Amino acid sequence: MKWTSATLNLSHVRKTFQSASSVGKTFFILSSATLAIFVLIGLGGVLQNRFMTTSPVSSMKSLAASVTNQFFIDMLGMEVPHLNKEQKKFTFSQHNVFHFAFQFMTDINPNDPRSLVASEVPGMDATKSTVLVRGSETNSSDPIDYTPITQDLEAEAINGHTAQTPQPSALASPSPVTNPLGQPPKSAGDNVAFIYQTHSNESFLPELKGVTNPDKAYSDKVNIISVGQRLAQNLEKDGIGAVHSQTVYPSTVKNFDYPYSYKYSLKTLQEASVAHPDLQYFFDIHRDSAVRNKTTTTIDGKDYAQVYFIIGGKNPNWKKNEEFASKIHQVLEAKHPGISKGIHAKEATEGNNGLYNQNFSDNSILIEVGGPYNTLEECYRTTDWLAEAISEVILNAKKVDAPITTPKQS
Repeated sequence: MKWTSATLNLSHVRKTFQSASSVGKTFFILSSATLAIFVLIGLGGVLQNRFMTTSPVSSMKSLAASVTNQFFIDMLGMEVPHLNKEQKKFTFSQHNVFHFAFQFMTDINPNDPRSLVASEVPGMDATKSTVLVRGSETNSSDPIDYTPITQDLEAEAINGHTAQTPQPSALASPSPVTNPLGQPPKSAGDNVAFIYQTHSNESFLPELKGVTNPDKAYSDKVNIISVGQRLAQNLEKDGIGAVHSQTVYPSTVKNFDYPYSYKYSLKTLQEASVAHPDLQYFFDIHRDSAVRNKTTTTIDGKDYAQVYFIIGGKNPNWKKNEEFASKIHQVLEAKHPGISKGIHAKEATEGNNGLYNQNFSDNSILIEVGGPYNTLEECYRTTDWLAEAISEVILNAKKVDAPITTPKQS
């Protein structure tokens, strides 16, 4: 009888257990590290939100607002077959991943050749410091700053544009209409809103005869001041006491220098507050520098200029300003979807120090209405709705702040 013998290779078994143990340890370390990262990120977000007043440009809120719904859909598409039908639009496609990695390492956008020289040319890198704080359903682009050439501003201050587009008859008066309905203002007779234009000669190509270059859409006669005037008039009609500055800084400030624009308008703010101590709300009206399809929307067959709300990222109390802008933005979104393109935070760029004078008041915001390719009429249509939203926010605030009165007992 033959016996079958079996031998146990203890060395092989020992190696197998060691290998499994090594894999287990690696898995445990990676899992623990991943968990720790998420806990630290969450803890950091909570601490920042509660105790820090850092720039919104670096906040977790800004990051979350910047991530689109498509990003999360694409993440699901990596696991769910056939969810992504258009490979070109897939967030994690080879093309998009390469572009992201290249831009991350070189700070150059392959789709925008200007980014190659943006860091060397003043004004061209303005959009790099823009972060979406609160978006809208239709938001698709960031606001664009452009620094005009000083020689162009000097020539404009001397000559101006000879051709002008007539303004609507409602704006014929050079000063705001005071209570056109003859009723007491709802703001208790106080001038509570101040409207001014830091870049006062920002203009619109359709209103400038013979001018086609958007970089030269500036005028001392036909400009963004008309939009601010329209806003002041509408606020007055709604019972909001408003004061409007019509100062054109390039032609009135001696030795005007564009990078000091916010220094000049700060003096305007200070003088207005001394003359009108009841002022509580401050609106700096601008226009954007983007192309028409980025600053225009069509509603019920009519074209409207879109608006951006800009928050100064260097303002230590930016959250208060963002809260005020958010109230106006939400009213616009609810009543007229597509008009507001959201609230954006900006750090220091050419011509400003990242404050936008918003440290002057918690209720101070910068609003961009339209761009160089919009008409004044399109901006007026939007401004009418903007005034309604601002009036609603201010009047609601008045109701909240009103003292509680108790009925007299007989």
